[in-house]
Amino acid sequence: MAGRRNDGVLAVWAEAQRQQQRREEARWRAQEAEQRRREREAREAQRAAARGEREALRAYQQSREAEAARRTAELDGRVEELRGLLAAGLGRPAFSPQALLAPRAVPSFEPGRLGEPVPMPDQAHYQVPPPDPAQARNPGVWQQYEQYVAQARARFEQDWYAAQAAEADRQRRLAEYHGQYLEWVAQHRRQDTERAAGTEELLRRLRAGEAAAVQEYFTAVLYSSAAWPEGFPHRLVAAWEASTRQLVVNWELPGADVVPAAARVRYVKTDDREAEVARPATERKALYREVLAQSGLRVVTELFRADRDGLLASVVLNGFVCGIDPATGREAERFLSTVTVTRAEFSGLALDRVAAVECFQGLGGRLSARPERLDEVTPDRLPETVGGSLAGQGGEDEPDLFEMDPIEFEDLIAELFRLRGFRVMTTARSGDAGVDVVAEDLDPVTGGRIVIQAKRYRSTVSPTAVRDLDSTVRHHGAIKGILVTTAGFGPGSYDYIRNKPLTLVSGPELVELLAEQGLRGRLGGGGGADGGGAAGRAARAVEAAPEPAGRRSTVELSWRSRTAGGDAVELDVSAFVCASGRVLDDEHFVFFNNPQDPHGAVRLHPTRSVPGEPVRAAGLTLDLDRLAPDADEVVIAVSTEEEEPPALPLGYVHGLAMQAEFGPGASGPERWEASTGGMPDTALLVGSFHRAGTQWSFKPSGVAVAGGLAGLAVRWGVSVE
Repeated sequence: MAGRRNDGVLAVWAEAQRQQQRREEARWRAQEAEQRRREREAREAQRAAARGEREALRAYQQSREAEAARRTAELDGRVEELRGLLAAGLGRPAFSPQALLAPRAVPSFEPGRLGEPVPMPDQAHYQVPPPDPAQARNPGVWQQYEQYVAQARARFEQDWYAAQAAEADRQRRLAEYHGQYLEWVAQHRRQDTERAAGTEELLRRLRAGEAAAVQEYFTAVLYSSAAWPEGFPHRLVAAWEASTRQLVVNWELPGADVVPAAARVRYVKTDDREAEVARPATERKALYREVLAQSGLRVVTELFRADRDGLLASVVLNGFVCGIDPATGREAERFLSTVTVTRAEFSGLALDRVAAVECFQGLGGRLSARPERLDEVTPDRLPETVGGSLAGQGGEDEPDLFEMDPIEFEDLIAELFRLRGFRVMTTARSGDAGVDVVAEDLDPVTGGRIVIQAKRYRSTVSPTAVRDLDSTVRHHGAIKGILVTTAGFGPGSYDYIRNKPLTLVSGPELVELLAEQGLRGRLGGGGGADGGGAAGRAARAVEAAPEPAGRRSTVELSWRSRTAGGDAVELDVSAFVCASGRVLDDEHFVFFNNPQDPHGAVRLHPTRSVPGEPVRAAGLTLDLDRLAPDADEVVIAVSTEEEEPPALPLGYVHGLAMQAEFGPGASGPERWEASTGGMPDTALLVGSFHRAGTQWSFKPSGVAVAGGLAGLAVRWGVSVE
């Protein structure tokens, strides 16, 4: 999504608002996680105590049932939050730039544990009781008593001087911390003054109808918008056409996984476990389309309500998600909704009483018929067709950690740990070899110095760097060492740090930590800091690495239907990257919700129609140069789609055929046809690539598998809830 990123005063304010929202979300997530941890510990203790005790066992099972009911209530709450998306937006006050002119509240100084004086030793605790009067006449007893008194006095003096030294150190650190706070307050007030002056100038330009000011204003309105459900993206790009007073916006939508896959959770006493009951596919699809429609209506509402000066005659809103483009196999924007709304049409709506999908379509809007499969709609108009410059917020304009200046990268890491509650200083300019950032945990009991190394690597960090960190921790007398990288670590590094005060933070983990603290960063092209998930990580891995020339093979599957109505039977193609007969991990299970493995070695191309023929086709690409080193098999399978349960058996599919093109290092039959006539099962093993030394060979199979896609996942060891 190309375009100029807003860098004006309002855009800076919007970014600050978004960071504050992210911090609040992170704080609530941390509190909820801590509450869950305490509940788990209590249940474990209860389960241990319940062994052999009937009443205690009954109480334990009741607590597990209550936990299942709580999780079900959370799922219901999430669904209600999604269904109330538009109402939540209508309930918030309209955006007003006048609020920017008021100075922001300055939080009071909170020293935390540094504000607590070190307790001085109480001399009464060092008193030695005198001997019994009858024994006191014995010179030896009295002499021993005097020795004890002298020893106690010495211990008291030693402890008193140590406490005095600790108190002096506390006061010194408190003064430093307070000085940093006063410096921050001064900077805070300077920024307020500059922002107020910049806002006045922006409002003048806005009233004059300057395109750049209009774009900055409305993109900031949307980017700073609050009260969206957690995890909803805020990436957008916009263009303003002064002649027609039309604003054209591309707005990022959440993926289909925003709708909970589970409908409820039940406790199974026989296995002492919680089991999730799946939400029907039709319900998930309907709710997702409702989310898309409500999102579109809410964005249009926020724009018109924020337009105090009547600048907007109409708004074109295109909703997109990031998905795999079947033409290129790369991640791209897939448009799932589009609508054009005039001011007159908007004024005639009673949005608190509408049905979102019907209202959206009544305005002439179009929603994808199958948004969960990323079937596209054609946008009414795109921002790049308006002419002039574009303005955007978020996403692609997140700073690329790979390209960041080394000093800026270390400053970003320092800011991350500062926001996590540590006192931090960078050492890059002081020549402190082996240490990039020094963090200090201010807790007087468990705290101490932490040394942090920051490495902007594109390839796996060598175990040597991890061993060097261990030596650095000992050299500096630190309590802990942390190695932060934009890449990853091998098994040897994780084995080495076991039972050592060392922590490794990989690139994807770093991006998540930055997002939790409201900071921005991405790993290479394609997606922002919140572009998580297996697909996002795979896309970043593909973008970060050069496109190899070499050992790539393609497998294309095609089929016809045999339903009574002549409709095409949909097949889902999936792949499993395995070692010793089991998938490496869940992220190496490639299917429509995870179209690439983490290395970009196996990439799925979506199902499509073959022009001029009643044939459906799908396929995947296998790149041997990107396969995980320990992979020895890549399994390819198909299953019938489960949109309308029960899924149709494979007997309804005919003409299922495979066409393959093998690159260097791979071989096998170029064409193979499956026999599915009368087959009652809903999944089929097409075949698999096997490694023998450096060569790979493909062997067709045709073995039926019961249970559809879930049955395939279980067979190759994917965790299925």
